[in-house]
Amino acid sequence: MSRNLALIIIFGLSILGPCAVFAVASFAGILSLGRNPSSAPKIFTAMIIALVFAQALALIAILVSFQLFGQQ
Repeated sequence: MSRNLALIIIFGLSILGPCAVFAVASFAGILSLGRNPSSAPKIFTAMIIALVFAQALALIAILVSFQLFGQQ
């Protein structure tokens, strides 16, 4: 497998992972708000924290991928 193909696969996975976290966290937050609307502040805070960590992970993975692409 060529180096570029491996880096493209790594880059794709580093994007798909946080996207899956966004989808699951948002879906779970909306479902839990539908079941118990009075706990909205707690659910919203936990959901935002999870999304921020997923976003940070995505940014770090993308920066590492770009750094690896640049080392040719």
